[in-house]
Amino acid sequence: MDDSDNCTDGLLRLAAQRLSGHRRRLFQAEVTRGLCGGSARRAERRFGWGRENIDTGLHELVTGIRCVENFATRGQRRTEDAHPQLAADIRDLVEPYTQADPELKSERQYTNQSAREVRERLGAEKGYAADDLPSERTMRDILNRMGYRLKRIQKGKPLKKTADTDAIFANVQAAHEQAKNDPEALEISVDTKAKVSEGEYARGGKNADGVGRDGGEGVGP
Repeated sequence: MDDSDNCTDGLLRLAAQRLSGHRRRLFQAEVTRGLCGGSARRAERRFGWGRENIDTGLHELVTGIRCVENFATRGQRRTEDAHPQLAADIRDLVEPYTQADPELKSERQYTNQSAREVRERLGAEKGYAADDLPSERTMRDILNRMGYRLKRIQKGKPLKKTADTDAIFANVQAAHEQAKNDPEALEISVDTKAKVSEGEYARGGKNADGVGRDGGEGVGP
């Protein structure tokens, strides 16, 4: 048969539409083997059938094992779509513990709240009964579909005091005591900004171009 025989191809498409499930897959597999050299991709281009469906039919045809259809789950709405209040409560619990993609390449958000923690908090803080909540695995899928990915968030904490702080102030106090009883001493207060290493900086305290701040070395270790 020639690939350009549109009339015959149309009849084969119509015949496939009249079938369903296992019988349709076998019919598509037989046509694929006979007219498309067993290539699911070629049959997809020629007849418009789903390549995955054809592959399944070819597998069933070779092995003789029938795949069981899960018709019961077809057309079911996602949990977060069927229960918008649940989705709103999840966002309310997770949002305070999220941060954006550090590279700003996507709208993905990272949270340190696991599916188990979110599920437990929905019960404890939002009053959901355990039987009314999705399972932990389903909750993980819901969080992923809502754009959240689990990642331990480590936020930087400002260092209030360095190891040299006490020594610096002790030195200032000693100089003050020495000078306060000296009538020829003149005290001058000067506010200065000194660079002090206070922790581990990104890129060692250097700018994005790899050059140290102010043209010098980075302030980090």
